[in-house]
Amino acid sequence: MLDLCTLGTGGTMPMPDRALSALYVRVNGRALLIDCGEGTQVGVQRLGWGMQCIDGILISHFHADHCSGLPGMLLALTKALRTEPLHIYGPVGLTQVVSGLRVIAPQLTFPVMLHELSGQTEFELLGLQITAFPLDHGIPCYGWRLHLPRNAAFDPDKARALRVPLPLWKTLQSGEAVQVEGHAIRPEDVMGPPRRGITVLYATDTRPVEVIPELGFRCDLMILEGMYGAEEKYPLAIRNHHMLYREAAALARDAEAARLLLTHFSTSIEAPEAYLPQAQSVFPATDVAVDGMTLTLQYP
Repeated sequence: MLDLCTLGTGGTMPMPDRALSALYVRVNGRALLIDCGEGTQVGVQRLGWGMQCIDGILISHFHADHCSGLPGMLLALTKALRTEPLHIYGPVGLTQVVSGLRVIAPQLTFPVMLHELSGQTEFELLGLQITAFPLDHGIPCYGWRLHLPRNAAFDPDKARALRVPLPLWKTLQSGEAVQVEGHAIRPEDVMGPPRRGITVLYATDTRPVEVIPELGFRCDLMILEGMYGAEEKYPLAIRNHHMLYREAAALARDAEAARLLLTHFSTSIEAPEAYLPQAQSVFPATDVAVDGMTLTLQYP
């Protein structure tokens, strides 16, 4: 299963009840962050899912509301006595930005591994298959597709047909081959058909782009920005490379996503839920995030 927490749902500036962009993702006891806005470490501590278990940070772009919390987070990890490497992914320029931010966090107890991305890129972290894809924000900016694969189920009928003794079934289930009557039996020989995993697509700070519904096709959860709700904000959305609620909802509809969660709200929106009907008229399975909201996605 996959656990998520919207640590911060605000855009541009923090508000008393709305911190800046950060999503906590937990898989099998380990975690990563998507973006690290100002004060993210406070949200992590309030959540209580763990600080030292954070193995990676995905930075979408280098506007302050998405990365200004990095120095504090690095120092918090040091205070938690982390020694394992921390991997940070982001657009070209990541090394320069992190080096600048680390002027105020120079001494850490762990190495920081920086990965600069160019174009659409795939990599693995925490057992997640991650696809980073470019967005339209006026500067280099990435969205993220997180896929947690699921192993095929063990098929007892196949094991019996191959005359595998019952005591060896557990060995095959653990991924090791066994010998039966002088023949090697591999785990894939006794597995059923592939099973669908869990997929989440996360994209903020962008105009609508075709890659979002393409990579998010039939995903379990799509998390998109809801920077502006009112229709009269459309010219502002175009100028600032952001989206309206209804535009995000149209992407989720086109992707046939199971659910859409809106986040990254403008400071001009006092009550994000007030504009929810505009999105739900396009894609009914839409909700708005609040700081500290937690979700658990189970294998189907």
